[in-house]
Amino acid sequence: MLEGKALIEDTDMPVKMQIQAMASASQALDLYDVLDCKSIAAHIKKEFDMKYGGGWQCVVGSNFGCFFTHTKGTFIYFTLETLNFLIFKGTSSPSTTLREIT
Repeated sequence: MLEGKALIEDTDMPVKMQIQAMASASQALDLYDVLDCKSIAAHIKKEFDMKYGGGWQCVVGSNFGCFFTHTKGTFIYFTLETLNFLIFKGTSSPSTTLREIT
């Protein structure tokens, strides 16, 4: 398990959910090759959808930038090993926040 080695860049998630995000990422890295970002992201998304309800998004890679809107309290961006992880719950409701990752 590598969650203790993750570096959180930005988040508004509760601590318990942050720990779950890093644990899910660590588990995915144990199951899939580090170059298989699509499978890693799918694993994390499915786990969050099951645990916290549908609508979660996950982006995994070593170099990406994006603008996105998320439900407040559901966003984390962290680095683990050589990969960056962006996990958030998307929505179009009034309680959203626009973020930029560069």
